Amino acid sequence: LKRLKLRKNNWDSETYEFDEVLTEFASQKRVYEVVAKPVVESVLDGYNGTVMAYGQTGTGKTFTLGRLGEEDTSARGIMVRSMEEILANVSPETDSVSVSYLQDLLDPANDNISIVEDPKTGDVSLPGATHVEVRDERDFMELLRTGEAHRIAANTKLNTESSRSHAILMVHVKRSVLGAEDVIPSETDKSSHFAKPPKPLVRKSKLVLVDLAGSERVHKSGSEGHMLEEAKSINLSLSALGKCINALAENSAHVPVRDSKLTRLLRDSFGGTARTSLIVTIGPSPRHRGETTSTILFGQRAMKVENMLRIKEEFDYKSLSRKLEIQLDKLIAENERQQKVFDDEVERINLEALNRVSEVERNFAGALEKERLKCQMEYMESVKKLEEKMIENQQKHGCDGFMQDKCNGEGPGSSIVEDVAEVKKLLEKEIHMRKESQEEVNKLKSQLGQYPDSGEGGGSEILKLQKALADEVRQKKKLEEEMIILRSQMLQLTFEADQMRRCLGRNGSANAYGGLDSPMSQVRDSLNGHKTPVAALFEQVGLQKILALLESEDANVRIHAVKVVANLAAEEANQERIVEAGGLTSLLVLLRSYEDENIRRVVAGAIANLAMNETNQELIMIQGGINLLSVTASRAEDPQTLRMVAGAIANLCGNDKLQTKLRSEGGIKALLGMARCGQPDVLSQVARGIANFAKCESRASTNGIKSGRSVLIDDGALPWIVQNANNDSSPIRRHIELALCHLAQHEVNAKDMISGGALWELVRISRDCSREDIRSLARRTLNLSPIFRAEMRRLRIEV
Repeated sequence: LKRLKLRKNNWDSETYEFDEVLTEFASQKRVYEVVAKPVVESVLDGYNGTVMAYGQTGTGKTFTLGRLGEEDTSARGIMVRSMEEILANVSPETDSVSVSYLQDLLDPANDNISIVEDPKTGDVSLPGATHVEVRDERDFMELLRTGEAHRIAANTKLNTESSRSHAILMVHVKRSVLGAEDVIPSETDKSSHFAKPPKPLVRKSKLVLVDLAGSERVHKSGSEGHMLEEAKSINLSLSALGKCINALAENSAHVPVRDSKLTRLLRDSFGGTARTSLIVTIGPSPRHRGETTSTILFGQRAMKVENMLRIKEEFDYKSLSRKLEIQLDKLIAENERQQKVFDDEVERINLEALNRVSEVERNFAGALEKERLKCQMEYMESVKKLEEKMIENQQKHGCDGFMQDKCNGEGPGSSIVEDVAEVKKLLEKEIHMRKESQEEVNKLKSQLGQYPDSGEGGGSEILKLQKALADEVRQKKKLEEEMIILRSQMLQLTFEADQMRRCLGRNGSANAYGGLDSPMSQVRDSLNGHKTPVAALFEQVGLQKILALLESEDANVRIHAVKVVANLAAEEANQERIVEAGGLTSLLVLLRSYEDENIRRVVAGAIANLAMNETNQELIMIQGGINLLSVTASRAEDPQTLRMVAGAIANLCGNDKLQTKLRSEGGIKALLGMARCGQPDVLSQVARGIANFAKCESRASTNGIKSGRSVLIDDGALPWIVQNANNDSSPIRRHIELALCHLAQHEVNAKDMISGGALWELVRISRDCSREDIRSLARRTLNLSPIFRAEMRRLRIEV
């Protein structure tokens, strides 16, 4: 310690001890190296640091700290020299340095800066202050000139340029360092070990350089008016600082740091975690002995305050992410180069293989032609020998018979022609029987009209005739049903025969089975050209007769009729006629009345086809179709039936007017319940229905029709949606991605989606989705939602 002797008079003096005592002849460089350099080195190591000048006005505080030294470089103050050392020891690529100058001298209009304290760490920050990033010494000098130009100084009796405010320069340093390597012992050999790569860390430190305004007595400085008010404010803040130093020096339980903004800003400097150097400036004049003694005692008390240094390190996620991205880009580039080399090699090998194959084919064609000629000669000789031995050898005779049948046009396709001919005969027979029945009915009607009302005898005869007439009507109805079935079977067989003929033609067998052409052409000519079997049946039989078969007592007839109606409903042109003729009502009755799995499957498919029309969707709702489909979904186990039911409900989910009914009648829960099947086709329909429902909800929320949380979230669909958002099946994944985007567009769903893990899926969709429209929709939704943006900032996710 160095001693400072303060003489009271010629025979009495007082002695004080300080870490260093510097005279007015000490150079600025020596002052910096003794006072500030250890603090700056601690800041570069990751600790907070403070250098503060305190003393009476006019004693050299601003000269010591804030002198720019533009005319004389040796006169540079601690502020300039500190920044020179900091900028010389940081890396522009990985480190950053930012500066703020208070009272906010870089922006004079900002005269009311709020001070915010972190309740956990106690760190003090100034969110309203101007922070400027500094790259080199030139930038910093320009900022200091701006601050000095805005700083207020006045002429008093004690100092011609007396600072009228505290000047606080805050330098924030952020440095990237590598953490210690983690050494992991080997399981087999305790002496051997390997080290994990060091972890990237960020050290954040802060250097605070404080040039306090000088304390003064009004009667000595001669301050008046506005300067008097400034002097009062300065003395008040310095008094608050002195109280805090006294309390800390005496280990008081209460330190009044909240009495002024200055003490709140310097909370970390005295009794905190920063390394602090205090410069006490005094004047030699005996006139100001009282102020000098007060300043020295302030410094003595400050020396008793102890700080606990603490380094502040954080894991550098951004640096690690950048390194990994660079490595990934290098690997991608290397992979592309290797892929190009591999593709070129594959192309070269393919070209060589094609050349070899062409050469082999040419050689093989020549050899084959020679072999064919040779075999033809041998075949002719063999045929001649076989003709001679045909009677003796029955097996060879059978083979020859087969060859003869083949030449006559009898082959695999001939059985179909025989079936068609047989069906035609049956149809003609049924038509003939129908004509005879009609003639019999007409005859009975004429006889009934001839009989007058002749009492009991006539009545019994009439009853017999009526009974016979009823039997004939039933027989006629049965014949009509059989005729419709026979017609459809004949059309189907014709269609299959036509397909077989084309298949044989493609396989080069037209010559061997040329005999099929004539019968097939005759059948086609008799069946209205090239129309499909269902369309031809629709024109020949009529819609009313087909719908009447839905109520047939024969289960086979009923199933066949439902299939025909389902095929007709697949074409939009037929849907309106089917509904007008009562086909929709009949289908719903069948779905309600029959437990047969085949009927329910085909009926559900027909309803799904009709549900593609918006008008039909409302009719299905009015007639209780939603409830019927929900019940069918809960009872069915067959995947095909579930697929049909799910398709019907999915079509209904796309109607804005049915949202409430779908939930109240169990449509949404039934849709989610069908996911238990696990069959991809069923899951695809379930996902499509959820996407349609979410889209309608989003549209209603945007138009102000709906408020509150999504029905899908209320019914527990979110976990299933998140689980299948990355499904291997492309249709399922595409519908789920659309559903997530539509759910996220309504702000009230955001918190549930974040807690349910949907945010990560939305981020993945915005980056990796194969469809550009879905990817853009996800990105736009995330950017427009304040809740999603806040959560992504918290998780450091960038979209």
